[in-house]
Amino acid sequence: MRTRPDAITEMNVGSRTVARDEQGFLIDPDEWDEKVAAALAAEQNLTLTKEHWAIFQFMRAFLAEHGVAADARFVFRFLDERGDPAKSGKEKFFELFPYGYVGQACKISGMRQPRAWSTG
Repeated sequence: MRTRPDAITEMNVGSRTVARDEQGFLIDPDEWDEKVAAALAAEQNLTLTKEHWAIFQFMRAFLAEHGVAADARFVFRFLDERGDPAKSGKEKFFELFPYGYVGQACKISGMRQPRAWSTG
C-alpha cells in the first residue's frame, strides 16, 4: 500500500475535496474525473481540446489495464497512430502539453507523481 506524502494539499472541485501531494499530483488516481481534469488544467492555463481528452482516455485506460501510468513513448505512439502525417506523435504531444509529459499530461490525467520517468 502506498503511503501518504507528508505535505498534502487539497483542491476543491465542486462539492468535494481532492487530496494532492506537494507537487499537485493526485494522491488517489481514483478521485480523477473530468471536473478534476478541468480544474487541474485551469491551474496551468491550459484549454482542453478533444485531442487532450483522447490522450487522457488513453492514459486512464492504460492505468486501468496495467496498474501503472503509461510511459511517454506509448502516448507518442498513440498519437502517431491517430495520424497527422505532417507531425510526429511527439511533436503533436508537445504542442498540446508544452510543459511536458509529467508536468502536465500525467498531472491533469490524474496519475500519481512518477519517481523516475522516460520522456521517450
